[in-house]
Amino acid sequence: MNTTLSQALNELSNVLEGDLFQDNLHKSIYATDASVYRKIPLGVVYPKHSKDLKKIIRFASQKNITLIPRAAGTSLAGQCVGDGLVVDVSKHFNAILNFDEKLKTVTVQPGVIRDELNNFLKPHGLFFAPNTSTSNRCTIGGMVGNNSSGTTSIKYGVTRDKVITLKTILSDGLEVVFKDISINEFHKKRKGNFLENKIYNTIFNELSNKETQTEIKKRFPKKNIHRRNNGYPIDELLKFKEFGGLGKKINLAKLLTGSEGTLAFTTEITLQLDELPPQKNILVAAHFNSIEESMKAVVVAMQHDLYTCELMDKTILDCTKNNREQLKNRFFVEGDPKAILMLEICTDTLENSEVLANRLIEDLVANKLGYAFPKLVGTQINQAIELRKAGLGLLGNIIGDNKAVACIEDTAVDVKDLPNYISEFSKMMKDFGQEAVYYAHAGAGELHLRPILNLKKQQDVVLFREITTKTAQLVKKYGGSFSGEHGDGIVRAEFIPLMIGEKNYALIKRIKNTFDPKNIFNQGKIVDAFPMDKSLRYEVDRKEPNVNTIQDFSDSLGILRATEKCNGSGDCRKLPSAGGTMCPSFRATRNEKDTTRARANALREFLTHSEKDNKFNHKELYDVFDLCLSCKACASECPSNVDVATLKAEFLYQYYKANAVPFRTRVFANNVKLNKLGSLMPSVSNWIINTKMSKKILGVASERNIPELVDKTFLKWYAKNKDRLIAKPKSQREIYLFVDEFINYYDVHIGIDCIELLTELGYKVNITKHQESGRGFISKGILDKAKKIANFNIHFFKDKISKETPLVGLEPSAILTFRDEYPRLADNKEAANAIAKNTWTIEEFIKQEFERNNINPKSFTAEAKTLKIHGHCQQKSISNMESSFKMLTIPKNYKATIINSGCCGMAGSFGYEKEHYKLSMKVGEDTLFPKIRNAKDEVVIVASGTSCRHQIKDGTYKHAKHPVSVLREALLLKK
Repeated sequence: MNTTLSQALNELSNVLEGDLFQDNLHKSIYATDASVYRKIPLGVVYPKHSKDLKKIIRFASQKNITLIPRAAGTSLAGQCVGDGLVVDVSKHFNAILNFDEKLKTVTVQPGVIRDELNNFLKPHGLFFAPNTSTSNRCTIGGMVGNNSSGTTSIKYGVTRDKVITLKTILSDGLEVVFKDISINEFHKKRKGNFLENKIYNTIFNELSNKETQTEIKKRFPKKNIHRRNNGYPIDELLKFKEFGGLGKKINLAKLLTGSEGTLAFTTEITLQLDELPPQKNILVAAHFNSIEESMKAVVVAMQHDLYTCELMDKTILDCTKNNREQLKNRFFVEGDPKAILMLEICTDTLENSEVLANRLIEDLVANKLGYAFPKLVGTQINQAIELRKAGLGLLGNIIGDNKAVACIEDTAVDVKDLPNYISEFSKMMKDFGQEAVYYAHAGAGELHLRPILNLKKQQDVVLFREITTKTAQLVKKYGGSFSGEHGDGIVRAEFIPLMIGEKNYALIKRIKNTFDPKNIFNQGKIVDAFPMDKSLRYEVDRKEPNVNTIQDFSDSLGILRATEKCNGSGDCRKLPSAGGTMCPSFRATRNEKDTTRARANALREFLTHSEKDNKFNHKELYDVFDLCLSCKACASECPSNVDVATLKAEFLYQYYKANAVPFRTRVFANNVKLNKLGSLMPSVSNWIINTKMSKKILGVASERNIPELVDKTFLKWYAKNKDRLIAKPKSQREIYLFVDEFINYYDVHIGIDCIELLTELGYKVNITKHQESGRGFISKGILDKAKKIANFNIHFFKDKISKETPLVGLEPSAILTFRDEYPRLADNKEAANAIAKNTWTIEEFIKQEFERNNINPKSFTAEAKTLKIHGHCQQKSISNMESSFKMLTIPKNYKATIINSGCCGMAGSFGYEKEHYKLSMKVGEDTLFPKIRNAKDEVVIVASGTSCRHQIKDGTYKHAKHPVSVLREALLLKK
């Protein structure tokens, strides 16, 4: 970018109330979306209101630059990438402005998230029906831009069917509202010299021509294909009486829906709502031995009154086997199907739904289609739908450079044509030596078909174009739509002339030129398209940079490919209401910079393009990782399992090779050594460490109380009580208890509760002289020291730990290093993996023993108690919360509930650091704190993590107990 333009952007920034960034970090993380494309923008702007937008639009017009509208940035066709100024409306344009329950309408800003809107509407019995797989983070603006459809379109239609009014800013900077207008109003709007008048005049002059009308009807997709979005939907306008239709009103909002931000900038959207569907639903998961068989079944199934008809193929199903989060959602899969159709029936009673579901199954069986038909109800349906929704992101799990590429995944044909179309398509793909991926909206005649390609190689880039071209021709043969719901963007815009004809293409170009004569709105999309095989995310036939790491990334074929697993699906942008934990810092800041996606993309960008010897040595990377809490939620909740905590640890280690390790970092990392010294005179140490001066020197938030050392460490207590504990009756099983650094120096009472509980239950508990977990070194990126500790502990335990003598721990972040980080760090991988398989949290161990009938509920009190459990982030990611629930309900009258609480925000030392304190508390306030505060006084709050317990105390003034202490208190001691 030239200096003059950069200075002009600085001047623009000064007159905006929103923020504008030109730094390399923001430009790199906005260079990609969920497509295969990469374009470095001039900068990124977050407008605060319409006044800002008008200034931005005037600036773009004056400087002849393009504006790329963006919200969640999950577009698959490249709509959200460009070399102009990215305008992100997700942060400030996210208000629900007006709701009319009587008329069943709602007006929103474009940054409102689809599921957030429906959460607001649900108490009123209404919802916005189009339901994409990205519904927990995609925005209404993006859905309007793409004319999104989703799983519900066969029953409720597409976004265009729901748009009533669009309030926009045109390229001349003036606000214009597009809505239903009568014939008289239409002709009045043609008069005048403003841009709005010219638009209506152009529409009239172009579409009132009979030959033009005939050409549109002849060339556009078949009318009964409701997923149709090739170019601009000028065929939709032919419904108007003036253009040969029957409609007495015309609405240019229908034209703008699906225009991908190329015609105007939308600021407000008014939608027609639907009543919530009947709640007594049954989902038939029909299993098939081939894709062809499932396609024939679609034609049969669609003769029934279905609410959804979705496909998953074997490739998608196999991906779910390796995803921690989705593995539990596979419960209904029988055998090894080549395809599953998810067929949903909804009525007002379960009995009626059962009758209709049985008729559907009988019809499929009569046609000899399918081999298994499990019927799912209640939460089972949600699990199955989540499995299907995760399909897009799960495709990113393919190890290596071959990926399921989005290019032909949006084709839609008449349902009756689907079997023949797919048959021809499959034959064509075999001719290309391809085994495609098939999934999604079979009932709408649309399957997300993806070839497996390596776009780092020129030969596959050639295939990329050839396959896309041949598929476009095949779709055209069947009168289908090449862009059903994902838009044209860059990948399909080149093929619009083929799909709608050259004359119609020339017409939509004239419409674009009228709306946007200087081409400032999303240049290169729909008309005058960028080449579909240029500006790819990866440079073709480029020599791979050699990146050495201290951790073992061989499971991803290296750290670079570990970052490349992020395909941009944006699951990390979901808000607290969507559940889960990922990504706590984004939830607090709402900044793209603080997403899992941004961190992976930034690291990929610098590792790939940096010319420094140490490619990690970039301040931009330090900034993007700064607010990562290393919660590990992304390792399980990200469909591609992008583990940013691991990437952050590696980055910090490599970064500190070229930059001094900060004093505070060294102190926190070496906390065990310091605690050992401090425990010699704990009262003096505790007084010193909590003075204002000490906190100031350490950079600790003045609001925090640093945890105090106990008078006697756990190991000292054990040495004194060892003989008494060994004297217990003969044990039925032997374990090794990992005495972590938190139990030994701070939470001694928890260690005592654990050893007394297990001993009373008849277990022999071995306490050994192992080293600390190394958690502090790992979280601070001092991996050389963490590696030494890992090697010591693996060597120490390798001949001790087995299935018969497992390793059990109390602090999740400490014990789970054996399962998570040690296999990447330790030299002896075989021993590390063997120990990992026999390492358990205390909750997991007790659950297993209870299920083996080795623990009797009669050993515990019959007293009634109510418990609320907050899960440690790493426990939720690497272990599970079910074990905590099972363990705490062993006493027969204990009623436990797992709080959907996200991250507490403390994250080890993160919440103590002065610059992170406010964010830490904001994370806690998002979900956890309100639920703790609302709990009645008699409710016992349970949290396994020491950080979590401290954060709960600081944020709510309530004390949380470790699960093992709760169970110890419930134990009936033997006389």
